[in-house]
Amino acid sequence: MTELGIAMIGHAFMGAAHSQAWRVAPHFFDLPVRPVMSVLCGRDADRAQAAAERLGWAEAVTDWKSVLERDDVHVVDICTPGDTHAEIAVAALEAGKHVLCEKPMANTVAEAVAMAEAAERAAQRGVRAMVGFSYRRVPALGLARDLVAQGRLGRIHHVRAQYLQDWIVDPAAPLSWRLDKEKAGSGALGDIGAHIVDATQFILGEKISEVMGTLVTFVPERPLASTHSGLSGTAATGQTGPVTVDDAALFLARFAGGALGSFEATRFANGRKNALRIEINGSAGSLAFDFEDMNVLQFFDGTEDAAVAGFRRIMVTEPEHPYVAAWWPAGHGLGYEHAFTHQAVDFVRAVAEGTDPAPSFADGLQVQRVLAGVEASSASGSWQQV
Repeated sequence: MTELGIAMIGHAFMGAAHSQAWRVAPHFFDLPVRPVMSVLCGRDADRAQAAAERLGWAEAVTDWKSVLERDDVHVVDICTPGDTHAEIAVAALEAGKHVLCEKPMANTVAEAVAMAEAAERAAQRGVRAMVGFSYRRVPALGLARDLVAQGRLGRIHHVRAQYLQDWIVDPAAPLSWRLDKEKAGSGALGDIGAHIVDATQFILGEKISEVMGTLVTFVPERPLASTHSGLSGTAATGQTGPVTVDDAALFLARFAGGALGSFEATRFANGRKNALRIEINGSAGSLAFDFEDMNVLQFFDGTEDAAVAGFRRIMVTEPEHPYVAAWWPAGHGLGYEHAFTHQAVDFVRAVAEGTDPAPSFADGLQVQRVLAGVEASSASGSWQQV
């Protein structure tokens, strides 16, 4: 095989990010097979066709099931709301298509279990599945993982993680599908909290084993709009509807290796646009990262002489750093979209080489269990085993 035909289901925010990745990946990375943007699928024919032309897809269709029957489609890329992930992913895997599915993998643990089991069965036939936790492909977080694996931080004591946004802090912001539990599964917890759960587990190479948390909805009713298809609606109707997900999530965690974690995910951090922050403290050093300065990793080496010790600002733009050699000269930073390109590269290579990509659907299920544990803890007020 020299080409890998891609069918992308959904074409909004994530669809645009994934499209850019598929377009760019073969031009900057040496890939064993070339991804081909064969077909885009959307519910509305006119909008899907316009998106296909704008984003670079060869054609557009409205029935996702039809792409599973096509010989020119080898990969199904799922960029739809969470309530559709399980049905599409399981059907695609059973049809022999490799699957890349956006996070969170599912809306419930039961759905995630079904997806993980389908992926396990498919793997026996050489069919691969991966979850789109793109932030683990940011070079600075890849370097963080490497430093932890090398023992540069010693024994890990503390993990602090935040994901702060403010896009719905205005109570007049209209209701959207992301605020509907049936479609989204959860609010800030699953949408952005899932990212910091995966990122911290990735960096430590350990799973979260226990959680205790609380969920809060600050604005329980929001204006209805004539369309609920995006982050914001249009043409307010004058009516309101209920917000059925959390606006913010706070939880404590214990990692399998003994580290303590504190996590915060909110869409009400006024002034914070996309602040994914992680700090890790160990017996021999510390790391700190903020996505709003995404090309930098702060590293403290606790073994240095106290007279000169301090956090070191590492510009993660050297060719020795993860993924960076394919891009620009040192000091020329990367952006949000590059993590999706790295994701596409890793997925294509795994499929071509017949290896299991990461994060797997089993990894996605683990994250789903953490999210479910936080929800259960918020309801019960007690620690929950993951």
